[in-house]
Amino acid sequence: MRAIVVDYGAGNLFSIAHALQASGAEVVLEPDPQRALNGDVLVLPGVGAFSTATERISTARAEIAAALRAGHPCLAVCLGMQLLFERSEEGPGEGLGVVAGDVRRLTTEKVPHMGWNALEDVREPLVTGAALNSAYFANSFVCHPMSEDTVFGWTMHESQRLPAVVRFANTIGVQFHPEKSAQPGRRFIAGFLREVAA
Repeated sequence: MRAIVVDYGAGNLFSIAHALQASGAEVVLEPDPQRALNGDVLVLPGVGAFSTATERISTARAEIAAALRAGHPCLAVCLGMQLLFERSEEGPGEGLGVVAGDVRRLTTEKVPHMGWNALEDVREPLVTGAALNSAYFANSFVCHPMSEDTVFGWTMHESQRLPAVVRFANTIGVQFHPEKSAQPGRRFIAGFLREVAA
């Protein structure tokens, strides 16, 4: 299993890489978006800013979007989940647009949404199968899909209900950080890789 982790040029990628390796994957940190699909699974990690990330993937945006629509497996974490959408209030740049909707700043009193939080109304078997009942979040922006049919799990931050899991085809996006969500988070990653292998 070869996992290509896109390097946006910011942040620490080693925690997600370590979690993937611990589940048996060969991990490549790839700064060239043209090579992002040269593996069994694409990983869009949760580091960096929306504008920087969209600029980094812009030369291969259409190819990546087409591949995800066609079923290429993808794990999108935090910022990575936001990149699945069309645009973000965080700054300029065009997301992959494979999930209709946009990304907006949290309207809660406390920003960012930081720390452990419970998951609610989960209908994603990879999450429930890993007994991932709560997860570690670190986000100031939140996804607003045009249709809630793509949302497979939620969380609450103060009075705002946030999509925590989105799913379509073989792409799963999580607003939380599974690599920082203790043993259940690691079980979730391992389960995703087993699904890809199958």
